[in-house]
Amino acid sequence: MQFLKDTNWNFLGLRKIAFALSGILILAGIVSLVVHGGPRYGIDFTGGRVLEVSFGTQKPDIGKIRDVLSQKNFDKIEVQSITDRPWVMFRIPMELDEKYSDFSEVFMETLRNNFTEEDGYRLEILSNEKVGPKVGEELRSKATWAILLALIAMLIYITIRFQFRFGVASVIALFHDAFITIGIFSILNREFTLPIVAALLTIVGYSINDSIVVSDRIRENMTKLRRLGFFELVNKSLNQVFARTIITSFTTLIVVLCLLLFGGKVIHNFALALFIGILVGTYSSIYIVSPIVVQWEKWFPKKIGGAGRR
Repeated sequence: MQFLKDTNWNFLGLRKIAFALSGILILAGIVSLVVHGGPRYGIDFTGGRVLEVSFGTQKPDIGKIRDVLSQKNFDKIEVQSITDRPWVMFRIPMELDEKYSDFSEVFMETLRNNFTEEDGYRLEILSNEKVGPKVGEELRSKATWAILLALIAMLIYITIRFQFRFGVASVIALFHDAFITIGIFSILNREFTLPIVAALLTIVGYSINDSIVVSDRIRENMTKLRRLGFFELVNKSLNQVFARTIITSFTTLIVVLCLLLFGGKVIHNFALALFIGILVGTYSSIYIVSPIVVQWEKWFPKKIGGAGRR
């Protein structure tokens, strides 16, 4: 991107506005989570029933299946096609499953009334498994620990690779990215499922890459540009890596946007989480990590650079 070459923008001059924006997004997420009583967990975490149904030799139209379920107020059921076989997986929420004495029978009758043998379908249940609330609770706990351990590992790595303040700033930014993503999902009333946990871990890995690039350039300039005040040094470092950050994020977002628009309903929430996370992660590597490092330098100055603090 030639038009981003040799920029001289005052990124840190906008740090107060950036902190205010982040604060508003985080506060909105907290309010939404309180109003909704926490994230809207999918059956991976709350329990429910998973039905795998064969439609015989003819592959069914997934769109038609969703329309049929919507007409019966079964629109909360997740529908997923299985590879190239005429099999479909249905993920049924606990509250819907417990509404009937035998939901499987009611459900299969609904399908058979719309996908008849005369039309070439022969419906059969291949598997019928119930996920209990206890299993869901264990999955929630493991998902939380997976994210926390990933953040701790990042803190240790960056502390060893750079300095402790860079590690703290990067982990705060990762918490910031993950929480804003969860908050926006709550505001949009989207389900929080295992694929979303996978998306959050992906966001953590992606976002830390940007933070490492920024931190590495700051550390490098701390040796090369000793005469500059720390504030100016960090600003110059951000200008030097800005083009790379934008190009990397833009090309990644193109792919994620294609998944979001054309990937279908099954991976839509996963792609949406990635899209939000990459946007927020790109922003946080510039406007969260660097300002925290600058603020740390104000509070605990080291023998680097001049006295250019603001």
